[in-house]
Amino acid sequence: MTELLKVGCIGAGYFSRFHYDAWSRVDGVVLAASVDRDIAAARATGLAAYDDPGRMLAEVMPDIVDIITPPPTHLALIRQALAAGPMLVICQKPFCLGIEEAREAEQLSHEAGIPVVVHENFRFQPWYRVIKAQLEAGAIGDVLQLSFRLRPGDGQGDRAYLDRQPYFQQMEKFLIHETAVHWVDTFRFLIGEPQAVFADLRRINPTIKGEDAGFILFSYKNGARALFDGNRLLDHAAENARCTMGEALIEGTKGTIDLRGDGSVHLRFFGEREKREILAPSTHAGFGGDCVYELQNHVARALLDGSALENLAGDYLPVIEQENAIYSSAETGSWIDL
Repeated sequence: MTELLKVGCIGAGYFSRFHYDAWSRVDGVVLAASVDRDIAAARATGLAAYDDPGRMLAEVMPDIVDIITPPPTHLALIRQALAAGPMLVICQKPFCLGIEEAREAEQLSHEAGIPVVVHENFRFQPWYRVIKAQLEAGAIGDVLQLSFRLRPGDGQGDRAYLDRQPYFQQMEKFLIHETAVHWVDTFRFLIGEPQAVFADLRRINPTIKGEDAGFILFSYKNGARALFDGNRLLDHAAENARCTMGEALIEGTKGTIDLRGDGSVHLRFFGEREKREILAPSTHAGFGGDCVYELQNHVARALLDGSALENLAGDYLPVIEQENAIYSSAETGSWIDL
């Protein structure tokens, strides 16, 4: 039997619960340790607990280091983790503090010969994997346009975000930097790299510092367009507004594919009135159709079976470049070439 891969996690905050739960279900790995400045939070995971990443790395010698901390800590932790010689490092998004740090992290990964994977999990949501397969099969012909309407309904009033992720209120760059980057990457996954971008951003809730609504329009060399229409104050028709966080429509020369708020995906061909369900509503009670598990299982399978990795640090740099272009467009009111 193949020896289990040891996973050491750095970070035990709000979102880390999904990482720990997912790792506990991935075949071929074993959760070995948790690190957090708050040692009580690390102990609450039930794992060997540390408040010093260096000591965990030296004593546990994990095969996979999973960094689940805020961006200001990323570069230093990536450097420290790579120096310990694991098989692979995963790092949460937003990735590092800007493009220069991200490029340095990618260079450190290259020099060490150790992959660094960005934990960008939305492309691993089951509905986007199904949509991607349909597009590759030519189900709706050539894609002419794609749109996603972000409507989580969690951004209203003075208490917006305080019960779950209170630091959201203090982020000077919010909707794009924290949230829309998920769809910047997902659009790339579905239909490729854009050639230019235009953005109109605004702040509606005065309680927060950053933008919480806006439009992003991408253009592509083949003439296609993609629209991200985000508004964190508005909701959509779903029992759990955070399941998909909104609705999508992909329109091609032969038909359309739509994603609903329950995670179901439907296909309609031109000339037909009825839509056929190609993915049933999600039954997963946790986050995003269990996309954290899917990403982490993807990483484990790559290490154990030799399959190709997605979301390597170098592959993720265009997401950060596009994020910067979005903010530049909003500031200048003009299209930005990519």
